[in-house]
Amino acid sequence: MAFITDRDEAKRIFDEAAERDVSVALFCTGSFWNTEAILLAASRFAERHGIENIPVVVAMTSLYTHMKQAKRFTYSGDERIGLRAGFEHCRLLCEGPGAPYGNVAAMTHLDHADPVRDRWALTENMDLLTSVMFDGQEYPYAENVEMTREYMREYGGQALVEGIIEGLAAPGKEGKKSDDYVEKAVDFVSKTGVDFLVADLGTEQQSAGTGALYLGDRARALTEALGRRMLVLHGVSSMKNEDIRGFAADGVIRINMWTRIVRESGQYAAKRLVERAALIEKGDFEAAEATAYINDNICEAARVMEAIMGGLGYANFAKKGNYME
Repeated sequence: MAFITDRDEAKRIFDEAAERDVSVALFCTGSFWNTEAILLAASRFAERHGIENIPVVVAMTSLYTHMKQAKRFTYSGDERIGLRAGFEHCRLLCEGPGAPYGNVAAMTHLDHADPVRDRWALTENMDLLTSVMFDGQEYPYAENVEMTREYMREYGGQALVEGIIEGLAAPGKEGKKSDDYVEKAVDFVSKTGVDFLVADLGTEQQSAGTGALYLGDRARALTEALGRRMLVLHGVSSMKNEDIRGFAADGVIRINMWTRIVRESGQYAAKRLVERAALIEKGDFEAAEATAYINDNICEAARVMEAIMGGLGYANFAKKGNYME
Protein backbone atom coordinates (compact mmCIF):
# COMPACT_ATOMS: atom_id res chain seq x y z
CA MET A 1 0.00 0.00 0.00
CA ALA A 2 2.02 2.89 1.26
CA PHE A 3 4.32 4.47 3.76
CA ILE A 4 2.03 7.18 5.09
CA THR A 5 3.43 10.42 6.44
CA ASP A 6 0.67 12.75 5.27
CA ARG A 7 -1.13 14.14 8.31
CA ASP A 8 -4.57 14.36 6.70
CA GLU A 9 -4.42 10.87 5.25
CA ALA A 10 -3.41 9.48 8.63
CA LYS A 11 -6.20 11.36 10.39
CA ARG A 12 -8.70 9.85 7.98
CA ILE A 13 -7.45 6.37 8.88
CA PHE A 14 -7.84 7.04 12.60
CA ASP A 15 -11.30 8.51 12.10
CA GLU A 16 -12.33 5.39 10.18
CA ALA A 17 -10.84 3.16 12.86
CA ALA A 18 -12.92 4.95 15.50
CA GLU A 19 -16.07 4.48 13.43
CA ARG A 20 -15.34 0.75 13.15
CA ASP A 21 -14.52 0.35 16.86
CA VAL A 22 -10.86 -0.45 16.26
CA SER A 23 -7.96 0.69 18.43
CA VAL A 24 -5.03 1.09 16.05
CA ALA A 25 -1.90 -0.85 17.04
CA LEU A 26 1.21 1.20 17.68
CA PHE A 27 4.12 -1.19 18.04
CA CYS A 28 7.53 0.17 18.94
CA THR A 29 10.77 -1.00 17.39
CA GLY A 30 14.40 -0.98 18.43
CA SER A 31 15.86 -2.98 15.53
CA PHE A 32 15.46 -3.74 11.84
CA TRP A 33 14.16 -7.21 12.66
CA ASN A 34 11.60 -5.73 15.07
CA THR A 35 10.28 -3.43 12.33
CA GLU A 36 9.83 -6.28 9.89
CA ALA A 37 8.02 -8.33 12.54
CA ILE A 38 5.48 -5.52 12.91
CA LEU A 39 4.81 -5.41 9.18
CA LEU A 40 4.70 -9.21 8.96
CA ALA A 41 2.09 -9.38 11.72
CA ALA A 42 -0.10 -6.79 10.00
CA SER A 43 0.30 -8.44 6.60
CA ARG A 44 -0.64 -11.89 7.91
CA PHE A 45 -3.66 -10.52 9.73
CA ALA A 46 -4.77 -8.76 6.55
CA GLU A 47 -4.40 -11.90 4.46
CA ARG A 48 -6.34 -14.05 6.93
CA HIS A 49 -9.20 -11.60 7.27
CA GLY A 50 -9.40 -10.19 3.75
CA ILE A 51 -8.36 -6.65 4.64
CA GLU A 52 -6.85 -4.26 2.13
CA ASN A 53 -4.41 -1.58 3.28
CA ILE A 54 -4.33 -2.67 6.91
CA PRO A 55 -3.03 0.18 9.12
CA VAL A 56 -0.33 -0.16 11.76
CA VAL A 57 1.97 2.35 13.44
CA VAL A 58 5.72 1.70 13.66
CA ALA A 59 7.22 3.78 16.46
CA MET A 60 10.50 4.45 18.19
CA THR A 61 11.95 6.69 20.87
CA SER A 62 15.13 8.70 20.42
CA LEU A 63 16.64 9.89 23.71
CA TYR A 64 13.83 8.86 26.06
CA THR A 65 15.31 8.37 29.54
CA HIS A 66 13.79 4.92 30.09
CA MET A 67 14.54 3.43 26.64
CA LYS A 68 16.55 4.91 23.76
CA GLN A 69 15.29 2.78 20.88
CA ALA A 70 16.85 4.73 18.00
CA LYS A 71 20.30 4.21 19.55
CA ARG A 72 19.75 0.44 19.47
CA PHE A 73 19.40 0.24 15.68
CA THR A 74 23.11 0.32 14.89
CA TYR A 75 26.20 -0.80 16.77
CA SER A 76 27.41 2.79 16.59
CA GLY A 77 24.63 3.88 18.92
CA ASP A 78 24.04 7.01 16.87
CA GLU A 79 20.40 7.90 17.51
CA ARG A 80 20.16 10.17 14.46
CA ILE A 81 21.32 7.43 12.10
CA GLY A 82 19.11 4.93 13.90
CA LEU A 83 16.01 7.08 13.60
CA ARG A 84 16.47 7.83 9.90
CA ALA A 85 17.63 4.34 8.92
CA GLY A 86 14.87 2.65 10.94
CA PHE A 87 12.04 4.53 9.28
CA GLU A 88 13.60 4.41 5.80
CA HIS A 89 13.84 0.64 6.20
CA CYS A 90 10.14 0.57 7.02
CA ARG A 91 9.41 2.57 3.87
CA LEU A 92 11.34 0.14 1.67
CA LEU A 93 9.47 -2.85 3.07
CA CYS A 94 5.96 -1.55 2.42
CA GLU A 95 6.08 0.98 -0.41
CA GLY A 96 6.58 0.59 -4.14
CA PRO A 97 6.33 -2.21 -6.72
CA GLY A 98 7.36 -5.54 -5.27
CA ALA A 99 7.39 -4.39 -1.66
CA PRO A 100 7.07 -7.54 0.49
CA TYR A 101 4.43 -5.93 2.74
CA GLY A 102 2.57 -3.94 0.15
CA ASN A 103 -0.81 -4.71 1.76
CA VAL A 104 0.14 -2.68 4.85
CA ALA A 105 -0.56 1.01 5.39
CA ALA A 106 2.40 1.82 7.63
CA MET A 107 2.48 5.01 9.67
CA THR A 108 5.45 6.16 11.73
CA HIS A 109 5.63 7.69 15.19
CA LEU A 110 8.30 9.39 17.28
CA ASP A 111 7.55 8.26 20.81
CA HIS A 112 8.28 9.99 24.15
CA ALA A 113 10.07 12.96 22.60
CA ASP A 114 11.24 15.41 25.25
CA PRO A 115 10.76 19.06 24.18
CA VAL A 116 14.42 19.92 24.86
CA ARG A 117 16.44 16.71 24.76
CA ASP A 118 14.75 15.46 21.56
CA ARG A 119 14.51 18.79 19.74
CA TRP A 120 16.41 17.46 16.70
CA ALA A 121 14.14 14.43 16.37
CA LEU A 122 11.04 16.60 16.82
CA THR A 123 11.95 19.19 14.19
CA GLU A 124 14.33 17.74 11.58
CA ASN A 125 12.47 14.56 10.61
CA MET A 126 8.99 15.64 9.58
CA ASP A 127 9.46 14.01 6.17
CA LEU A 128 9.54 10.61 7.89
CA LEU A 129 7.01 11.14 10.68
CA THR A 130 3.26 10.60 10.68
CA SER A 131 2.88 11.48 14.35
CA VAL A 132 4.89 12.47 17.40
CA MET A 133 4.45 12.24 21.14
CA PHE A 134 5.43 15.64 22.48
CA ASP A 135 6.34 14.46 25.95
CA GLY A 136 6.22 17.27 28.50
CA GLN A 137 5.30 15.04 31.44
CA GLU A 138 8.44 15.91 33.43
CA TYR A 139 7.76 19.66 33.30
CA PRO A 140 5.44 21.73 35.49
CA TYR A 141 1.90 21.65 34.12
CA ALA A 142 1.79 25.28 32.94
CA GLU A 143 5.14 24.92 31.18
CA ASN A 144 4.04 21.66 29.57
CA VAL A 145 0.89 23.35 28.24
CA GLU A 146 2.84 26.27 26.80
CA MET A 147 5.52 24.11 25.15
CA THR A 148 2.95 21.73 23.70
CA ARG A 149 0.85 24.61 22.38
CA GLU A 150 3.91 26.19 20.76
CA TYR A 151 4.91 22.90 19.12
CA MET A 152 1.38 22.48 17.77
CA ARG A 153 1.57 25.98 16.35
CA GLU A 154 4.86 25.27 14.54
CA TYR A 155 4.51 21.61 13.52
CA GLY A 156 0.92 20.51 14.13
CA GLY A 157 0.11 21.01 10.47
CA GLN A 158 2.76 18.48 9.45
CA ALA A 159 2.10 15.59 11.84
CA LEU A 160 -0.49 14.32 14.28
CA VAL A 161 0.55 15.18 17.82
CA GLU A 162 0.09 13.28 21.09
CA GLY A 163 0.22 15.24 24.30
CA ILE A 164 0.45 14.12 27.91
CA ILE A 165 -0.58 15.95 31.04
CA GLU A 166 1.52 14.21 33.71
CA GLY A 167 3.86 11.31 34.44
CA LEU A 168 3.07 7.68 33.67
CA ALA A 169 4.18 4.76 35.82
CA ALA A 170 7.36 2.90 34.83
CA PRO A 171 9.70 0.52 36.71
CA GLY A 172 11.12 2.49 39.62
CA LYS A 173 8.86 5.44 38.87
CA GLU A 174 5.39 6.09 40.23
CA GLY A 175 2.83 7.73 38.00
CA LYS A 176 1.40 11.05 39.14
CA LYS A 177 -2.17 10.83 40.36
CA SER A 178 -4.41 13.90 40.26
CA ASP A 179 -7.83 14.04 41.85
CA ASP A 180 -8.89 16.43 39.08
CA TYR A 181 -7.46 14.29 36.26
CA VAL A 182 -10.48 14.55 33.94
CA GLU A 183 -10.82 18.30 34.41
CA LYS A 184 -7.10 18.77 33.84
CA ALA A 185 -7.26 16.67 30.65
CA VAL A 186 -10.05 18.84 29.24
CA ASP A 187 -8.08 21.97 30.12
CA PHE A 188 -4.91 20.58 28.51
CA VAL A 189 -6.60 19.58 25.25
CA SER A 190 -8.51 22.83 24.93
CA LYS A 191 -5.37 24.93 25.47
CA THR A 192 -2.98 22.91 23.29
CA GLY A 193 -5.17 21.52 20.49
CA VAL A 194 -3.39 18.14 20.45
CA ASP A 195 -4.79 15.36 18.27
CA PHE A 196 -4.33 12.57 20.84
CA LEU A 197 -4.02 12.45 24.61
CA VAL A 198 -1.81 9.89 26.36
CA ALA A 199 -3.91 8.92 29.36
CA ASP A 200 -2.96 7.27 32.63
CA LEU A 201 -5.35 4.30 32.59
CA GLY A 202 -3.67 2.12 35.20
CA THR A 203 -0.98 0.42 33.11
CA GLU A 204 2.80 0.48 33.61
CA GLN A 205 5.38 1.08 30.90
CA GLN A 206 8.15 -1.52 30.36
CA SER A 207 6.56 -3.77 32.94
CA ALA A 208 8.07 -7.12 33.87
CA GLY A 209 4.63 -8.51 34.70
CA THR A 210 1.13 -8.71 33.22
CA GLY A 211 -1.13 -7.92 36.14
CA ALA A 212 -2.12 -4.33 35.42
CA LEU A 213 -5.74 -3.34 35.91
CA TYR A 214 -7.04 -1.22 33.03
CA LEU A 215 -9.14 1.73 34.24
CA GLY A 216 -12.04 1.59 31.80
CA ASP A 217 -14.22 3.89 33.88
CA ARG A 218 -11.59 6.61 33.71
CA ALA A 219 -11.21 6.14 29.94
CA ARG A 220 -14.97 6.51 29.43
CA ALA A 221 -15.14 9.56 31.70
CA LEU A 222 -12.29 11.18 29.79
CA THR A 223 -13.85 10.45 26.40
CA GLU A 224 -17.21 11.84 27.47
CA ALA A 225 -15.63 14.99 28.84
CA LEU A 226 -13.38 15.49 25.80
CA GLY A 227 -16.24 14.88 23.38
CA ARG A 228 -14.37 12.52 21.04
CA ARG A 229 -12.25 9.39 20.90
CA MET A 230 -8.66 10.57 21.22
CA LEU A 231 -7.01 8.55 24.01
CA VAL A 232 -3.73 6.65 23.67
CA LEU A 233 -3.00 3.77 26.04
CA HIS A 234 0.66 3.17 26.89
CA GLY A 235 2.03 0.23 28.86
CA VAL A 236 -0.06 -2.50 27.25
CA SER A 237 2.84 -4.91 27.91
CA SER A 238 1.66 -4.92 31.53
CA MET A 239 -1.66 -6.52 30.53
CA LYS A 240 -2.69 -10.10 29.81
CA ASN A 241 -3.75 -10.92 26.25
CA GLU A 242 -7.29 -11.78 27.32
CA ASP A 243 -7.67 -8.29 28.80
CA ILE A 244 -6.59 -6.50 25.62
CA ARG A 245 -9.98 -5.87 24.09
CA GLY A 246 -12.82 -3.36 24.13
CA PHE A 247 -10.59 -0.30 24.27
CA ALA A 248 -12.14 1.42 21.24
CA ALA A 249 -15.57 1.62 22.87
CA ASP A 250 -13.94 3.49 25.77
CA GLY A 251 -12.38 6.07 23.45
CA VAL A 252 -8.87 4.59 23.14
CA ILE A 253 -7.93 5.31 19.54
CA ARG A 254 -4.57 3.55 19.67
CA ILE A 255 -2.43 1.45 22.00
CA ASN A 256 1.33 1.48 22.51
CA MET A 257 3.23 -1.77 23.07
CA TRP A 258 6.80 -3.12 22.85
CA THR A 259 8.45 -4.59 25.95
CA ARG A 260 6.54 -7.86 26.32
CA ILE A 261 6.73 -8.58 22.60
CA VAL A 262 10.51 -8.26 22.55
CA ARG A 263 10.98 -10.17 25.79
CA GLU A 264 8.83 -13.12 24.73
CA SER A 265 10.24 -13.35 21.21
CA GLY A 266 13.77 -13.17 22.63
CA GLN A 267 13.01 -16.01 25.04
CA TYR A 268 11.62 -18.11 22.19
CA ALA A 269 14.61 -17.41 19.94
CA ALA A 270 17.04 -18.22 22.76
CA LYS A 271 15.34 -21.57 23.31
CA ARG A 272 15.68 -22.34 19.61
CA LEU A 273 19.33 -21.28 19.75
CA VAL A 274 20.01 -23.76 22.56
CA GLU A 275 18.37 -26.48 20.49
CA ARG A 276 20.94 -25.77 17.74
CA ALA A 277 23.88 -25.85 20.15
CA ALA A 278 25.28 -29.16 18.92
CA LEU A 279 25.19 -28.01 15.30
CA ILE A 280 26.76 -24.69 16.21
CA GLU A 281 29.54 -26.51 18.06
CA LYS A 282 30.22 -28.56 14.92
CA GLY A 283 30.49 -25.35 12.90
CA ASP A 284 27.28 -25.70 10.88
CA PHE A 285 26.96 -22.37 9.10
CA GLU A 286 23.17 -22.07 8.98
CA ALA A 287 22.86 -22.98 12.66
CA ALA A 288 25.56 -20.52 13.75
CA GLU A 289 24.81 -17.56 11.46
CA ALA A 290 22.85 -14.77 13.18
CA THR A 291 19.99 -14.88 10.68
CA ALA A 292 18.60 -18.03 12.31
CA TYR A 293 18.26 -16.29 15.68
CA ILE A 294 16.87 -13.11 14.12
CA ASN A 295 14.28 -14.98 12.04
CA ASP A 296 13.08 -16.88 15.11
CA ASN A 297 12.64 -13.51 16.83
CA ILE A 298 10.69 -12.13 13.86
CA CYS A 299 8.31 -15.07 13.58
CA GLU A 300 7.50 -15.21 17.29
CA ALA A 301 7.11 -11.43 17.63
CA ALA A 302 4.78 -11.39 14.62
CA ARG A 303 2.70 -14.18 16.17
CA VAL A 304 2.32 -12.22 19.42
CA MET A 305 1.42 -8.99 17.64
CA GLU A 306 -1.09 -10.65 15.35
CA ALA A 307 -2.93 -11.94 18.42
CA ILE A 308 -2.91 -8.45 19.93
CA MET A 309 -4.42 -7.01 16.74
CA GLY A 310 -7.26 -9.47 17.03
CA GLY A 311 -8.03 -8.19 20.51
CA LEU A 312 -8.01 -4.61 19.26
CA GLY A 313 -10.89 -5.31 16.86
CA TYR A 314 -8.87 -5.33 13.63
CA ALA A 315 -11.27 -7.80 12.03
CA ASN A 316 -13.71 -4.88 11.78
CA PHE A 317 -11.57 -3.45 8.98
CA ALA A 318 -12.79 -6.31 6.78
CA LYS A 319 -16.39 -5.11 6.94
CA LYS A 320 -18.01 -2.87 4.30
CA GLY A 321 -15.27 -3.41 1.75
CA ASN A 322 -12.01 -1.47 1.44
CA TYR A 323 -12.19 1.10 4.20
CA MET A 324 -9.72 3.43 2.44
CA GLU A 325 -11.67 3.81 -0.80
